[in-house]
Amino acid sequence: MLDDPWFYAAAIPAVTLFGLAKGGFAGIGALGVPMMALVVSPVQAAAILLPILLVQDVVSVRAFYRLRDDGLLMQMLPGAALGIGLGYALAAYVPVDAIQLIVGLLSIGFGVQRLRTETTAAVVPRRWAGGLMGAASGFTSQIAHAGGPPFQMHVLPLGLTRDRFMGTSAIFFAAVNWMKVPAYAALGQFSPANLLAAAVLMPVAIASTSAGVWLVRRVDAARFFRIIYALMVLVGAKLAWDGISGLG
Repeated sequence: MLDDPWFYAAAIPAVTLFGLAKGGFAGIGALGVPMMALVVSPVQAAAILLPILLVQDVVSVRAFYRLRDDGLLMQMLPGAALGIGLGYALAAYVPVDAIQLIVGLLSIGFGVQRLRTETTAAVVPRRWAGGLMGAASGFTSQIAHAGGPPFQMHVLPLGLTRDRFMGTSAIFFAAVNWMKVPAYAALGQFSPANLLAAAVLMPVAIASTSAGVWLVRRVDAARFFRIIYALMVLVGAKLAWDGISGLG
């Protein structure tokens, strides 16, 4: 694997996308696993990327953790833990392609609606909504590595500032990634070969995350959220395409 140039041709852009996502351009990282799956199996791609994500989380959390919304995290993280557990328990019975299609269509619809209306007014969701969408994010993250859209569909309409959104997102997904570690360990995916591949890609991971942090702080808030909505449409289209292709 490490002596295959095609592996690097897919892995380096994939890790860079995750780095930009961790740096603040949330959602774009969902394109990383499909990109790496061109050269290794999807499960192995996710296993190689998970240690990288844990290191990238350190960079993004360090940059943004003071800006987090603790109340929102307390609403969503218990649901995320439940969703991850359900995803692990039901992985053999849940069609990944169907999950990708559903999440993709919802992401497209939400992103297009927000771009067309340019809604800025904050909404006040019901108390249970945070737990439900946290569970959806944890479940889709475990099953289809697509936890971003459910999180964003709940958090973006709340009217958080750009920096508070980034801080809350950084903490949430750092916690979600650590929750996924036992499941991947139980599946035997942290093999020496996978860990070595992750280590080789780590400099790219750290550099791209730092670059993402630097770039996002130079984008004004209104443009930042338009970029996030556009990325939701892009990622949703990719997820929907993968789902349709798999079901077909």
